[in-house]
Formats: sequence, structure tokens, C-alpha cells
Amino acid sequence: MREHYVRPEGLPPTNGYSHAVAFTGRMIAVSGQVPLDGQGRLVGQDGQDGAYAQARQVFENLIAALAAAGAGMEHVVKLTFYLTDLGDLDAVRRARDEFISPDNPPASSLVEVKGLVHPAFRVEIDALASV
Repeated sequence: MREHYVRPEGLPPTNGYSHAVAFTGRMIAVSGQVPLDGQGRLVGQDGQDGAYAQARQVFENLIAALAAAGAGMEHVVKLTFYLTDLGDLDAVRRARDEFISPDNPPASSLVEVKGLVHPAFRVEIDALASV
């Protein structure tokens, strides 16, 4: 069971996330996923849409990790985004919106970081899901 509280009274508007999510069931924690494909190749290293390409790959990796645990994106209750440049936020949101239902978005946190484990990584996302 999952209950999404997108905009409880007294809280500001959201952009693709819920202020709170209540849930029961088996919990799945997904480690931070980075923009490497299944062969370990970096995606979106060059070009104007690099952040978007990286974010899409990260979501594809989240889907694969969730599937291995018997879950899907619809089971995600919390996402944490790590960006090296907040200027990439629009591109990351555009990718996110391709994978997350606007009807039941997960709770979300965003952190700008000085760097990630590889200097070319622009985004990393971890997840918490409930089945």
C-alpha cells in the first residue's frame, strides 16, 4: 500500500514529487545509479543534451535494479538526486518525467555535490521502493 501526499495543506507547490509518501510492504533500497550502460560505458559525456542522456541512463539502471528485486518504478516511494551542476536540473526533470507517473510521484530530495565518483558523471540517483 502506498499513499502519496503531493501537496498537503500549507506546503508549497511541487514539481514532480510528493511532499510525503506513506507505505507498507517489502522495502527495497537501490544504491545510487550512475550513467554507465550495461557494458560499463559512460553515456552522455559530450553534447548539449549530456545531462539528459545521463539521467535517462540512470533511470534505465534504476529500472533494471528494481526489476531484479521484483519491483518497478511504480513502487518507488523516495528518490534522492545528486547533481554536480544545478543547471542540469531541467534536463534531469525532463528525463524523470518520462519514467515517473505524475499521478503518484515519489518523495524526492535533491543535493548539489562537488563531484561524483567519476569526474564525467553529472547525475546519480538512489531509490527506496515498497512492494
